[in-house]
Amino acid sequence: MKQFLFGAVSAIGVGAAAGFALIQSGSLDFAADAPHAAGITQLVAWAREQSIAKRARDIVPPADLASAERIRRGAGNYEAMCAACHLAPGVEDSEIRKGLYPIPSRLAQAEAKAAETGGDSRRFWIIKHGIKGSGMPAWAQGGMDDAAIWDLTAFLKILPQLTAAEYQARVAASPGHSHAGMAQPARPDDHGGHAHSGHAHSH
Repeated sequence: MKQFLFGAVSAIGVGAAAGFALIQSGSLDFAADAPHAAGITQLVAWAREQSIAKRARDIVPPADLASAERIRRGAGNYEAMCAACHLAPGVEDSEIRKGLYPIPSRLAQAEAKAAETGGDSRRFWIIKHGIKGSGMPAWAQGGMDDAAIWDLTAFLKILPQLTAAEYQARVAASPGHSHAGMAQPARPDDHGGHAHSGHAHSH
């Protein structure tokens, strides 16, 4: 048993030393145009999905998620905040999407499928918190409140079924890029010195 433990500890030590030497040498390529090996990609994807599933498990979608008004509001924010990377119906690619690694999913197509465990809760969590090292922003840090994130989640559910013309009509009927913003620092003249709620903006 002692020999086994000694061998295991030695192997871990050798592996750690080799890993440190590899990193210190600068041999690892972090360029966005140099994809990971297939095994690393699969490992990262597995770890990511396990992490998201755990954190999204207790998120309960609102009862009115399928409402026409939520979908209407979500359309404008998708066009302004998501379409450049995740594309719109009828759009094959974009400049920014070509340069990102990993390449963002085409949410206007069948890549937004049920293989994604967690469904609406998963989408909400990803929009709100983002994904490290992927280019996916944490939109809550960028100014979106939960209500607007649920609106966007609602729109994502119908997006793959829309034609290019239907998508444009949805965007035209929306309030555009509009959502509650981040809480602002308190001003000296605020009563009691408390921070006040964020602002809504539209473009």
